[in-house]
Amino acid sequence: MEKSRIPMADETKAVATSVPDQGGHVPSIVTPIFDQAIPNIPGKSLNVLEVDYAPGAAAHPHRHAKSAFIYAYVLSGEIESKVNDGETRVYKTGEFWTEPPNANHPISRNASKTKPAKLLAVFVVDSDDKPLTIPVE
Repeated sequence: MEKSRIPMADETKAVATSVPDQGGHVPSIVTPIFDQAIPNIPGKSLNVLEVDYAPGAAAHPHRHAKSAFIYAYVLSGEIESKVNDGETRVYKTGEFWTEPPNANHPISRNASKTKPAKLLAVFVVDSDDKPLTIPVE
């Protein structure tokens, strides 16, 4: 089955990098896949993002838009994740988790130092609730 991709109107190309930031993190690469209003739920949108983690890569601690309900699905590799005060867990290819609105995400990283990992994040969010991800200091 061929992979279908719907480009976003304001899409910019993601640039991959393996250079650590000032905090020593190798960043994850986020690529917008889909952004559309949900026609039968006024005021709500569906946003889909693909998150690529190079070996050893991690997202900075962050929280999500206050209205965002998130379904996260591991496409490949293994992702270590912690949401709010829940347990830190490693999710393998084909596994998923959900995040409630206004979730805090202190840990989101590739569980492997040698293999890449990829995650699909599906957001159901208020259409005007931007940005989807906010860094936490």
